[in-house]
Amino acid sequence: MSEPATQAALDAWSFPFWATSGLLASGLLYLRGFRRIRRTRPHLFPSWRAWCFLGGLLSLYIAVGSPIDALDDVLLSAHMTQHLIFMSVAPPLLLLGAPAVPLLRSLPRWLVHTALGPLFRMPWLHRLFRLLTHPVFAFLAMNITFLGWHIPYAYELALSSDAWHTLEHACFLVTGLLFWFPLIQPWPSVSQASRWVLLPYLAGADLVNTVFSASLTFSRKVIYPSYAAAPRVFDISPLADQAAAGALMWVIGSIFYLVPVAMIAVQLLSPRATFSNRRAAPYLKADPANPGVTYSPETK
Repeated sequence: MSEPATQAALDAWSFPFWATSGLLASGLLYLRGFRRIRRTRPHLFPSWRAWCFLGGLLSLYIAVGSPIDALDDVLLSAHMTQHLIFMSVAPPLLLLGAPAVPLLRSLPRWLVHTALGPLFRMPWLHRLFRLLTHPVFAFLAMNITFLGWHIPYAYELALSSDAWHTLEHACFLVTGLLFWFPLIQPWPSVSQASRWVLLPYLAGADLVNTVFSASLTFSRKVIYPSYAAAPRVFDISPLADQAAAGALMWVIGSIFYLVPVAMIAVQLLSPRATFSNRRAAPYLKADPANPGVTYSPETK
């Protein structure tokens, strides 16, 4: 790729209609509901939750509308940056915003009570949700999707078709949300497993990421043929670009997995943790209208 073409790619900010419209609509709906829920539960919805949710939406826009998207066909490192955003940046930020309640509160009451209310009370839906967010299922879903889409045939298929490329990114985002859900446990959901389970959960995901990233970093041949034939950017060779992509996934991916490991371990080993859990337990009640959801009488 010539120098003018490289500069053009770096300057290529776009506004894909459906993606941009969906992100803007989600942000406006969330803020509308967030303002309403803050009137009754300000202690559960401090302002940092809104900033996290909006930050998650912004990161998604950066993945699909910034020069990263323009370069993903010619630089594996740019494409891997996209994948990191879809799997490990946007999902935890969105979940930290505890989006379920604000988004529901933003909708008309008649719609929530007459259409969505009966649906949310269906037992099979609660069972399905518990299955999808169970740590075992979430771990397998995210890591199988991650490895599956990086098989050379599947990866090349995504590069050759916008539709497959969009499906690939949607798979990363959805399974990323499932993976991070047991760790963040956005209100009003409750954990299905001990917090101790999250230590091997995260360490296992880091191991999968490390093995894959190392295979890119230390490979002596270009794994994805499309990048060998792509125009060169920044005078970086396809093999060097592949090594950089592997190093990026390795280092940044490990940070996202291992920092929470350290934080959870410190939390669990803290003498205050056991005392706090014992104090909180008597105040947690089951909500009969929402199986699997608990609440404190003070915040109901």
